[in-house]
Amino acid sequence: MSMRDAVAAFVHDGDTVCLEGFTHLIPTAAGHEIIRQRRRDLTVVRMTADIVVDQMLAGGCVTRLVSSFVGNSSAGSLGELRRRIERADPEPLEFEEYSHHGMVCRYQAGAQRLPFLPLRSYAGSDLPGVNPALRKVTSPYPGPDGEPEQIYVVPPVNPDVTFIHAQRADRLGNTQIWGLTGVQAEAVYAAKRAVVVVEEIVDDEVIRADPNRTVVPAHAVDAVVHCPRGAHPSFAQGYYDRDNAFYRSWSHISKDAERLRAWLDEWVYGTRDHAEYAAKLADHFRDHLAVGEALSGQVDYGRRL
Repeated sequence: MSMRDAVAAFVHDGDTVCLEGFTHLIPTAAGHEIIRQRRRDLTVVRMTADIVVDQMLAGGCVTRLVSSFVGNSSAGSLGELRRRIERADPEPLEFEEYSHHGMVCRYQAGAQRLPFLPLRSYAGSDLPGVNPALRKVTSPYPGPDGEPEQIYVVPPVNPDVTFIHAQRADRLGNTQIWGLTGVQAEAVYAAKRAVVVVEEIVDDEVIRADPNRTVVPAHAVDAVVHCPRGAHPSFAQGYYDRDNAFYRSWSHISKDAERLRAWLDEWVYGTRDHAEYAAKLADHFRDHLAVGEALSGQVDYGRRL
């Protein structure tokens, strides 16, 4: 499907939408298309709420955020998000906060259709004081000291749709990722629908020749979108580098609400699709974000004689 068609088919006002990718392979193009189609009242689930979330907030798409980190990826701040949380400007944002591990456990519980998942890492944390969804249950097994144990649990998350970005897939949706893999597989399995956005669509034989790199299999995928450079300003291992200059500039852009909306007018609303967005950056990709070849070793799977 095209990105336009995928968003039109799978994202509706009021939905819970997951955009997952941990530093690497962030589905930015999907977020931009959601902004273009002016979706409203979304709950966005993303472990590391960063620039794409800031942009979706400025586009008026998001009323609730579920995350374990907010920030401009070690390069500064998120102006729109801060205005919403600190001053309710232009309106308040409902924010449900977890730890990274807590979010991983939520995806795992959602993927396995479990009622909750236990974890120890909230002991001594202040997060249970601000998030009532973090609760304790009595373990049916003795604790390390042999006594009954109270242990924290997190609820599952089951988005209406998950978008992930990846390096390649075949037309059936068998999706391969290398480099930082994050929790893309868990986020896909947790969702009711899943859209995989890829740098390239390859023949079945390419996927079958390297099966262990298939992180998401076809049966879990509802649509495949071919969208080269769709993770910018994050990176796609082997395709293009992280745009650190853009990350640094975003703090200045987003600090000023008018400047941020002017950026959206030019780069999101002012482009028909991500191909047009990427075309405006073609020289930048070539001169600053191009990567050299670094081939992985070959593996002999063997075949029956």
